[in-house]
Amino acid sequence: MAAVSQAASSRVLEKCGLEQILEALKLLLSPGEGSGSNSLQITKHDILLATLKSNLSALEHKFLKDPHWKILKLLRDEIANEAEWPQDSMDVTWHFTSQTLLLLLCLKETMLRLAADFNPGKPNPKTPETAPALSPDTLSVSQQKTVQSVLQFVVTLGVCPYLAPGVGVPLRFRTEFGAVVQDVVCLSAAPSATRRLYTSCSVLLSVAQHASLGSLVFCRHFGDIAAGLCQLGFCPSKRSPLSPEEEVLSEEERALSKKALRDILDQVYQPLAVRELLILQGGPPQSCSEGKMQDRCRAPAWLRRLCGQLLSERLMRPSGVQAVVRGILEGAGAGAAGGSDAEATAADWKKCDLIAKILASCPQQSLSPEDYYRDICPQILDLFHFQDKLAARQFQRVATTTFITMSREQPQLAAKYLLQPMLAPLHRCLNTAEILESDMVPGTILVTEEQLGRCIEDIYKVYVVGNEPLSVLVDSLLPVLGVLFSLYCFTKQSVSHLRSLCQEILLWILGRLERKKAIASLKGFAGLDKSVPALHSLCHFRAATQGGIMITIKEAFCDEDEALYQKVSSEQCRVEHLGGLLSHCQECGLAGDFFIFCLKELTHVAVEDETELKMKSFSNKSLLELEQHQTLLVEGQERKLLVLQLVALLCERMSEQIFTNITQVVDFVAATLQRACASLAHQAESTVESQTLSMSMGLVAVMLGGAVQLKSSDFAVLKQLLPLLEKVSSTYPDPVIQELAADLRITISTHGAFSTEAVSVAAQSTLNKKDPEGKREEQQQTSYERYSDVSHGHLEPQQSHVASHEVREPSTTAKQKSESVTTEELQEALLSAYDPQIPTRAAALRTLSRWIEQREAKVLNMQEKLLKIFLENLEHEDTFVYLSAIQGDMVSKYREPLIHTFLRGARDPDSAHRASSLSNLGELCQRLDFMLGSVVHEVTACLIAVVKTDHEVQVRRAAIHVIVLLLRGLSQKATEVLRDVLKDLYHLLKHVVCLEPDDVARLHAQLALEELDGIMRNFLFPPQKLEKKITVLP
Repeated sequence: MAAVSQAASSRVLEKCGLEQILEALKLLLSPGEGSGSNSLQITKHDILLATLKSNLSALEHKFLKDPHWKILKLLRDEIANEAEWPQDSMDVTWHFTSQTLLLLLCLKETMLRLAADFNPGKPNPKTPETAPALSPDTLSVSQQKTVQSVLQFVVTLGVCPYLAPGVGVPLRFRTEFGAVVQDVVCLSAAPSATRRLYTSCSVLLSVAQHASLGSLVFCRHFGDIAAGLCQLGFCPSKRSPLSPEEEVLSEEERALSKKALRDILDQVYQPLAVRELLILQGGPPQSCSEGKMQDRCRAPAWLRRLCGQLLSERLMRPSGVQAVVRGILEGAGAGAAGGSDAEATAADWKKCDLIAKILASCPQQSLSPEDYYRDICPQILDLFHFQDKLAARQFQRVATTTFITMSREQPQLAAKYLLQPMLAPLHRCLNTAEILESDMVPGTILVTEEQLGRCIEDIYKVYVVGNEPLSVLVDSLLPVLGVLFSLYCFTKQSVSHLRSLCQEILLWILGRLERKKAIASLKGFAGLDKSVPALHSLCHFRAATQGGIMITIKEAFCDEDEALYQKVSSEQCRVEHLGGLLSHCQECGLAGDFFIFCLKELTHVAVEDETELKMKSFSNKSLLELEQHQTLLVEGQERKLLVLQLVALLCERMSEQIFTNITQVVDFVAATLQRACASLAHQAESTVESQTLSMSMGLVAVMLGGAVQLKSSDFAVLKQLLPLLEKVSSTYPDPVIQELAADLRITISTHGAFSTEAVSVAAQSTLNKKDPEGKREEQQQTSYERYSDVSHGHLEPQQSHVASHEVREPSTTAKQKSESVTTEELQEALLSAYDPQIPTRAAALRTLSRWIEQREAKVLNMQEKLLKIFLENLEHEDTFVYLSAIQGDMVSKYREPLIHTFLRGARDPDSAHRASSLSNLGELCQRLDFMLGSVVHEVTACLIAVVKTDHEVQVRRAAIHVIVLLLRGLSQKATEVLRDVLKDLYHLLKHVVCLEPDDVARLHAQLALEELDGIMRNFLFPPQKLEKKITVLP
């Protein structure tokens, strides 16, 4: 009998088609006659019940009267007989649901049979572009819409009404139709609500076994089915059943429900599962407004615990982190690939914090936090590396927030499983790392382009973007700062996208480190501290094929000279790039602190006593000991040169705002005083030290003079200078500096209550250096300091300061021509003209020259004496002095001897003398104007010969600069004074611009051409003047 029944069922399936089943489903969903009634007395509930009854009757009428539906009726009856769930009920909604479920099973069986019988045949090779034949179980778009409508009715009538309060989203909060359905369902009629829910979920899961139907079921109704299975399998009973007959579900059915829930959770798209579990756990769905959600019951405790457990299981699966992140972000409206709301979602830090807390919390299912971190951290690192731009931005922000949260809550585990893997490419090439012998072959790639690029980008996202200076983050990055700085230096040699990332990372960490650690790191960058981890000596950076950078084993240099050159050039580049990096650290004070450190190191370098090393007897030493001693000496010399280079670079690169507080200024002054005291102890005092000491003490005088509002705490800092000032006041040979040191000591000790005139004069003198012309003279003074000797003899201390004050205010005096020069000022200037210090003498000469130009009466009465002073200074060996001497009005009288002297000097064997003579010649020609006369041909011939034949670049620069000064001084008169040689000068300048290899010389030539261009334009196209000529008739 079983065989006969199975054969009959097979014949029925063969004859039944999809169209009949879908037509029957459409009949069940038709509006019916009740919906068209015009009676106002009929409520929506009655209309719904009438429509369901009418559609059921119409379907049964079709089955009984229409012979074409006989086969479908046989199939439905057969499936109904095999079904073990109640189908008839006094409740119309359940009777309608059961009939719909039967038709869905018919549809599934028919589609399975059609797919099994389908034989597509072999494709025709002659027409490969022809699309393959569709399987007969494929549903059209309209058919899919019909099935979707049927599934919506089944879930609305057969699942949602029977969910317990707090389980899932109630029908009344979804749509108006759902609220009507909730009221028309009769829960008192058989079968019970739990049995109905179990039947609906079981049949829907059976229908979903077909792939096409399964996608339609789970795409929109996964959450409701999962809620039903949670209730069926895990909801605790309110009371113990009295007998097996009264038990609604058996233990076997509950177990099947639990298994079905886990199966569908594993089967569906994991972000969808995560999102629906979060909603079940208590999160409101995105489609509901806040007003509707206020009355919703909270999820019961057992459901919250269950959803938390299931979410943890999703998280612990492979790619579980990505599923959780996608589930939450896509639930916020971001879409699978970012969507239109991706930017808004990326900016939602609260949501990112929520995900970070979820990921950082160890679930109960995990054996230990360490096991959890070991499994989950690699997935968190993978969140940084998404290629899609919109999705990548969201995932990277979540990864950064999670990274920081884990580092805050579990610093040790985060360092082990997050930071170490992220920083592994940099640790691999440290000088403290052990490189395998197999990897020491030259050319071996230790870190690939992709690994290094990802490493730097991940560090930037965690540290700079995250911007949380946690101790575990800072301490983990500290050992690899040397490699990062080496990479930064390499990126400065060419174009690289990693340059800005490295710079931002270095600036971030240097700004967050303790100041001592930051200075120690800078020492390592500069090469002053060999104990700081750095790039391995066998490793170097190389440009990769895709535009990135990789780390390889470098080849050994066969030539020692080449190796030495590479070492020296590399160290020089590192110092240059360190200066560039520190130029961004002035506001935070780090650049000032490092500059003070270098000054303190300079103190040891400048006065280091090597007498003990040189006087040691090495007669009884072995060769190894001698070699070690020699190595120490060489390293010491290298360190000295490096410190000097750093100080010079910082003085050149840093602005005057390098010091940000009084403490730094005091430290700077203290370092200067210590160096001066050490120089005195070793009899190494020099002009540079003397003037630097005067400048530093002037800074203290400025602060004490009222330029800075000092507090009591500031005086506590200034008192650190008292022992040093006392030592300077008692041991320094210069009486002016002695007096100033003693006065400063008194002023600091009395907190400014007592201040001498010397302190006020020193402060005023230092402040006057901020004048633009004063700055220019100060720069010239620095360049000539190395030629001077220490001597302060015939001037009194206050006279020296007054003279210095006088020569620092030329611009102010020039604006006040009406004020006559006093006899005292004139006498001080005359005395300063004989001062042994070059800057003071030169400044006095320039002051006297300016007074002559201003036609001061007292000065013009002393022309003979002034002429003698200028002539005597013309014989001075320093160019700074005689350059100042030739700026008097008497230069026209001595035109011939001066020009011939400078022309002869242009042929001197010493290049410095040639350059100096040409510089003076330019100044002279600039002032002679029409008095240049016939010597213009000699000057032009000299300049052409020097520019085209001299091998020294400084001399060629000076010659071209003479032309610039000549054109600038003559201005519009150049067309008359230089009319015979103007063409020759033009050709010479064009020759320099085209052929001169030196950039500075070309720049001077270009400036001269611009001057000449302006002169010729004004000559050829003079400005139009609107004039009216009035003639007075006799």
